[in-house]
Amino acid sequence: MSSKKNLVYFVGAGPGDPELITVKGKRLLDEADVVIYTGSLVPKALVSSLQATVHNSAGLNLDEVFSIIKSSWEKGLNVVRLHTGDPSIYGAINEQIALFREHGIPFKVVPGVSSATASAAALETELTLPEVSQTVIFTRRGGRTPVPEKESLASLASHRATMMIFLSVGMIDDVVQDLVAGGYPEDTPAAVVEKASWPDERQIRGTLANIASLIKEAGITKTAMISVGDVLAQSAPPALSKLYDSEFTHGYRQGSGQS
Repeated sequence: MSSKKNLVYFVGAGPGDPELITVKGKRLLDEADVVIYTGSLVPKALVSSLQATVHNSAGLNLDEVFSIIKSSWEKGLNVVRLHTGDPSIYGAINEQIALFREHGIPFKVVPGVSSATASAAALETELTLPEVSQTVIFTRRGGRTPVPEKESLASLASHRATMMIFLSVGMIDDVVQDLVAGGYPEDTPAAVVEKASWPDERQIRGTLANIASLIKEAGITKTAMISVGDVLAQSAPPALSKLYDSEFTHGYRQGSGQS
């Protein structure tokens, strides 16, 4: 058993740009003795110059990953499990956490920049706008990995909120069909960002009426975020935030329109 109470850290690597890791995450990587990273998407720049022994988990199963973590932790080594984006969103960390708890291995999770927020930044938009949408839905379409029936795209589309759809661009025709069937008008703005924040990032903008054909023409089949909602309209918002409204009073400012 480990002679010290060293923690295993789940660290969010961010969406692709190696500078979009948190300061804490970068420090933990630099201090690590062992790093296990998702090699299919984590930028090599984050792991190429580390002092740690580095393992690419792309070809490993859960038991193999956990075996590396457990044996390293028992030796008292500093271990980082480096995940794409933010570990809490499609990060498959709960199954690892269950094993940690079963074996008494202490851990912490360090958040990261999600590909959803990186896509919003690339599109130069705010995902929540007054009187347009105050709700953001992170979801995916069911495929080889199913989703609960009550969370089908058609069901979620009834809210007509901002939607960020992960892991589904290869099913773009079905995605559009579900969204329109659920309640989004065909002229709803839609966009796809491929490899958000990577040097070869691509953005495609359109509406639900044409986004599928645009994506096929571009040859985008994976590693892309689908964004849907009226917040994507490239026009001035219909209402301004109350936070900076000169007439609005809040805890830090007396508004000019109120006594």
